[in-house]
Amino acid sequence: MMDKTFDPASVEARISTRWEEAEAFKAGREDRKDAVPYTIVIPPPNVTGSLHMGHALNNTIQDILCRFERMRGRDVLWQPGMDHAGIATQMVVERQLMEKQIHRRDLGRDEFIRRVWEWKDESGGRIKSQLQRLGASCDWSRERFTMDEGLSQAVLKVFVDLYEQGLIYKDKRLVNWDPKFQTAISDLEVMQVEVKGNLWHIRYAVEGMPDRSITVATTRPETMLGDVAVAVHPEDERYKDLIGKFAVLPLVGRRIPIVADEYSDPEKGTGAVKITPAHDFNDFEVGKRHKLSLINIFGTEAELRLDGNEAFLEGLPSSDDLKAVLALDGLDRFEARKRIVAMLEEREILVQIEPHTHMVPHGDRSNVVIEPYLTDQWYVNVKPLADRALEAVRNGETKFVPENWERTYFQWLENIEPWCVSRQLWWGHQIPAWYDDEGHVFVAHSEEDAKAQAHAKHGKDVPLTRDADVLDTWFSSALWPFSTLGWPDDAPELKRYYPTNTLVTGFDIIFFWVARMMMMGLHFMDEVPFDTVYIHALVRDEKGAKMSKSKGNVIDPLDVVEQYGADALRMTLASMAAQGRDIKLSVQRVEAYRNFATKIWNAARFAEMNECRRVAGFDPKAVKETLNKWALSECAKAINEVSAGIQAYKFNEAALAAYRFVWNVFCDWTLEFAKPVLQGVDSPAKDETRATIAFIFDEICKLLHPFMPFLTEELWEVKGQEGPKRETILALAPWSHLDHLIDEQAEAEIGWVVDLVTEIRSARSETNVPVGAQIPLVLVASSADVKARAERWGDIVRRLARLSEISYADVAPKSSIQLLIRGEMATLPLEGVIDLDAERARLAKEIQKLEAEIAKIDAKLGNADFIKRAPEEVVEEQRERREEAAARKAKMEEALSRLRDAA
Repeated sequence: MMDKTFDPASVEARISTRWEEAEAFKAGREDRKDAVPYTIVIPPPNVTGSLHMGHALNNTIQDILCRFERMRGRDVLWQPGMDHAGIATQMVVERQLMEKQIHRRDLGRDEFIRRVWEWKDESGGRIKSQLQRLGASCDWSRERFTMDEGLSQAVLKVFVDLYEQGLIYKDKRLVNWDPKFQTAISDLEVMQVEVKGNLWHIRYAVEGMPDRSITVATTRPETMLGDVAVAVHPEDERYKDLIGKFAVLPLVGRRIPIVADEYSDPEKGTGAVKITPAHDFNDFEVGKRHKLSLINIFGTEAELRLDGNEAFLEGLPSSDDLKAVLALDGLDRFEARKRIVAMLEEREILVQIEPHTHMVPHGDRSNVVIEPYLTDQWYVNVKPLADRALEAVRNGETKFVPENWERTYFQWLENIEPWCVSRQLWWGHQIPAWYDDEGHVFVAHSEEDAKAQAHAKHGKDVPLTRDADVLDTWFSSALWPFSTLGWPDDAPELKRYYPTNTLVTGFDIIFFWVARMMMMGLHFMDEVPFDTVYIHALVRDEKGAKMSKSKGNVIDPLDVVEQYGADALRMTLASMAAQGRDIKLSVQRVEAYRNFATKIWNAARFAEMNECRRVAGFDPKAVKETLNKWALSECAKAINEVSAGIQAYKFNEAALAAYRFVWNVFCDWTLEFAKPVLQGVDSPAKDETRATIAFIFDEICKLLHPFMPFLTEELWEVKGQEGPKRETILALAPWSHLDHLIDEQAEAEIGWVVDLVTEIRSARSETNVPVGAQIPLVLVASSADVKARAERWGDIVRRLARLSEISYADVAPKSSIQLLIRGEMATLPLEGVIDLDAERARLAKEIQKLEAEIAKIDAKLGNADFIKRAPEEVVEEQRERREEAAARKAKMEEALSRLRDAA
């Protein structure tokens, strides 16, 4: 006997164990060795991470695809693993050490790395267990980690090969420098923060022209010590006579050229800009164009480094001002700013201080201001790789879904810059480069190889020092689709599962991960790494706002799973995953799908109580009862809809097709229509109906399994105890193809009954017919087929539509609502049941209110200023409100039209 209620908490762990024992998710199973492979690589979550709602959506979609293809008979590999997450992991372990007053530099590199591995072994599996809790059907036996020995060998080979091919090199360039972590970081790790600051207007004297000066405006007066030029627009009449002359840098006396460059905007500030190539990305480009020198005035902690700084001191005349400036050596940049501004004011060189709000880059983990910093770093010349990656998408080798994300991909790759791959961290893949005492570099797979190279160069053994930097985390994850399959070894998995099929990821890492995997896959494997990139939307809160801890609107997926079960969360996310549209998630929606799970469980109990058991040898094609033919036909159509939706990456359409069939067609109509037969005397019709319901229930389990795996696997097992023995668990059961059961004649008959009852219910509701009122139905000028259907199904129609009688007439009765059911007229005489005039007035008034609401929204959406200023979620909310109001108005207009026809 089935339990009275479905309890996800008691079922999920048990079902997970069953899948594990059956090795259900293992790739390369013996029974699939001849099957077509289907491969997905998981976007490796950070080893520091825990499951958030974005992960839940991403992995639900991947799991839907994997479970669907597994049931379709393919050899599925969902490759799991984790990323070592260089800076994030180092930060976690450093924070733990600091709680004990231990700095990593006190430990030394080797001991610190040992502590990180220790932490990883203890805590790194958290997100894996959370993904398993969600039901992710990865082949967990193949789990990889970007610092695994095998993956590390792949990283080594790629670095050395690219270096030997001239595509990796070392260069002195500007990078995003995090002064707290003292490392270069990627653009992805930089967030722009709006800051209320100032524009300081500083007067620079012009050499040889005592009556002339040039004023520059800057948000960073402390960087003026590194100025090497002043730039003006070549067409700016105010400064044309100064181009080619020299300005004198205040406080230090350095002669700096006044250059003409279109970077200077005559409409902004004073129209003249100070050029500090070592501390500003735009200035760096200006410096390259004019062959200007580079003067770095900061240390790694963004402190002034002036005393002994040869580049800074070169050519400076000795003066009291210079001595005062040198006294600032070692000061933090912001303290230095205050001192320099004070010095400029004292010398009456500061012309104006203007309040100015602007965007300032901050480290997303350190929350400190990022410093553009001139330093030696390793770079990859990715332009040749990018050209091939662009062509692969343009010619359709890889496609994006939705297609519009191709534009983002193209924009990044068409404007690609060299990739800075070195990081000044200890945790990560250490760069395989060694230096001799003269600074010559030897890039090799091992220290032994590097020593051999050095010996060949010098003719003797020389001491070597390894580069202390590690590689950007994205470098190793760029190799993920093939390094996880055993490359660079000639692994059989590589031949079978590469290239992979679908990559599911977010739009924010199209460049940082997707594009780089494309470049590396094509370069080293000579094939695209995946044929499809599905870009999913964001999960927002119910009002459309982005979830964040600071707003307090974060919905924790594990809390939701705990309360409502994994299936309810998964089905919610799937049903809302429309292409290109963000998900507005509310707990109420999850609760609704928990209720859906309850509905299914109750339907299973109903079937059990009515002895609807599976029958050995049951042939659905041989059923005789029209209701059973119709139910089987609708089931076949639902299978096709779900299949088409998943294959087209329209997960919301697939999930809703399954939902509609199960809730509406099966629970609301099939079981309801079957009750008189099931509760009647024993008969062949009763036996056939029982067997049909049991058969359809199996199909429902299959249909819903990609979305709701725990509930369906449990029901599959429960129902497997009735009738013939199951051949397999549900996760490995074959997906059905029931096109041969589609029956248009059965649909014409039962479909008419369903439409009739639905329309009567809708008309009753729209016109405020009392719920308990029994009203008559008159079929007008009906065909023989309709009369026959009404006779056969009259009892059910009367019961479900709350009718007093069904009769026939040649013309519509007075004061009746007219319903058009598949081309034939049915009417509901309502005289004496409702006040027709009052209802017409009510509906007209409601329509007017809705028209006013729609007009108000249209005015907002037509206001360019509103569209420009309002947050995206507010605009989207207005559009949704308009859609809802228009839909309500259309329904009421239809009801009013019916009442007018009833006059």
